[in-house]
Amino acid sequence: MSRTWAFASNYFIYSAMAVYTLSFFAHAYETAWAVKVPTDTTKTLDYKRTEKVARIATAMMILGFILLFAGVIARGISAGRVPWGNMYEFSITGALAFTGAYLGALRKYDLRWLGLLVSISVLLTLGTAVAVLYRPSAPLVPALKSTWLVIHVSAAIVSGGVFLLANVIAAAYLYLDHMESKGERTAWAKRLPSLEVLDQLSYRLVAFVFPLWTFAVIAGAIWAESAWGRYWGWDPKETWAFITWVAYAAYLHARVTIGWRGRRAAWLCLFAGSTFLFNYVYVNIWGTGKHTYSGL
Repeated sequence: MSRTWAFASNYFIYSAMAVYTLSFFAHAYETAWAVKVPTDTTKTLDYKRTEKVARIATAMMILGFILLFAGVIARGISAGRVPWGNMYEFSITGALAFTGAYLGALRKYDLRWLGLLVSISVLLTLGTAVAVLYRPSAPLVPALKSTWLVIHVSAAIVSGGVFLLANVIAAAYLYLDHMESKGERTAWAKRLPSLEVLDQLSYRLVAFVFPLWTFAVIAGAIWAESAWGRYWGWDPKETWAFITWVAYAAYLHARVTIGWRGRRAAWLCLFAGSTFLFNYVYVNIWGTGKHTYSGL
C-alpha cells in the first residue's frame, strides 16, 4: 500500500512539473506578445490581446499547486508520517508553500507579472528535488519523532514561502530602480507596478509572516529541549535560523523607526532572504550538527 502511494506521489509531482512548465510558457507568451510598436518612437503594451493566455497561465499555476499538494499528501501517506523528513520532502513542500504564497497574494494584489518568475523558480526547485535530492519513503530518524515536527516545520515552511515571495518582489524593485535610474522603463517593464507599490508590498509580506517565523524559532527551541535536553546549543541550523530572525527584525526595525524605504530596504530584505536560503540549502546538505536531515 505504501509503495502504491509512493508511486502516486511521484506521478503527481511529475504532473505538477509538466503543468508548471505550461504555466511558464503561457506567462512568457503573455509578456512577449503584449508588446507592440505603433510607431518608431513609441512602445506600448496591449494586454487585451493576451488576456486569454494570461488566464490560462494562472489556471495552470493553480492546477500545478493542486497536483503538487496531492503529491506532498501522497508522500506523507506512503511514509506514514508528515512529509518533512529529508531535503527532498522539504523541497517539494517548500515549492508548494512558495506557490501558495503567490496565489494567496494574487487574490488581493495584481501580481500576475510575477508568474513567470514564480513558475521557473518552482520548476528549478522541483527539478533539483527529483534529480538530486530524491530519497525513497522511509521512517523518521528518532529525533524527528515528535508532535513538534508538525508545529515547528510547518511554521518554518510557510514562513519561508512568504519570505521568498517578498524577496522576489524586492529583487524586482532593485531591477526596475536600476532601469529607471538610466532612463525610461522598457516596454515590457511598463506593465509592472510602481516602485512605491513594490516597496510597500515587500514590506507587508515580511511584516505579515515575521511573527510566524518568530514562533517557528521558539517552537524549535522547545522541541530541542524535549529531544536533546537543552533549548539552544548554537547548532549551525539554530544559529542561522537566529541570524535570519535578526536580519528580518533589522529590516522591520529600519523601516518603522528610521524610515528606510526603497533601495536600502530592498537590499536588506534580500540579505535577510539570503540567510534563509543559506540555511535551507548549505546547512541542510553540507552542514554538520544535530539538524542534518538531508538524507544525502
